[in-house]
Amino acid sequence: MVLDLVVIGTAVTLGPLHNSAFILLLSTRRGVRQGLAFLLSWLANLIVVIACVLLLTGGQPPARHSVPSTAAVVAKLVIGLALVLYGAYRHRRPPRPHGPPRWTARIDNASAGAAAGLAWLLQPWALVGAGAATAVDADLSTLTDWLALTGYCLLATLSLIAMEVYVVRAPAVANTRLDALRTWLAEHQEQLIVTLSLLLGLYLTARSIAELVA
Repeated sequence: MVLDLVVIGTAVTLGPLHNSAFILLLSTRRGVRQGLAFLLSWLANLIVVIACVLLLTGGQPPARHSVPSTAAVVAKLVIGLALVLYGAYRHRRPPRPHGPPRWTARIDNASAGAAAGLAWLLQPWALVGAGAATAVDADLSTLTDWLALTGYCLLATLSLIAMEVYVVRAPAVANTRLDALRTWLAEHQEQLIVTLSLLLGLYLTARSIAELVA
């Protein structure tokens, strides 16, 4: 479980879409406050999903090869295959020009609530679902699993935390460098999406098949 959570959390935090949006928020007049609202909403979404899973399992992993355990593995398999197919589709389709989303024109006047809602919209829910299916195996009677779940939520938010702290501590330098990062993310967005989708999809597919046949 721990390795799966690390891999999924890393894929979540490296996603180019939410990181680009977060950098745009940080560049506004109330960037620190908007960024904090986005960050807290993002983290809260992850925690709520994990909490719902733990409420369903009672904090005890289901017996191996039981119906709930098998269903969780099958869910990860389906997500893995979907990511592979999506990555292959994005790789094969002709390049398309990407203009800025419509909401960017109103970002300077966005409220903290709007920033929090944007975090919910940009959450990579397929990856979050894979994390939830993995959390089914968590045993809350052990400190290791508590730390694994906490680490997963923080790892999936790590890029946002790092950028928020950077802007607070060195706003002038941070805004220049983060703007350069946003430009790079925009130029390589397609490659990043394809790579992350294929790598995580293949990983989840292989792990799930191995668990089903073990």
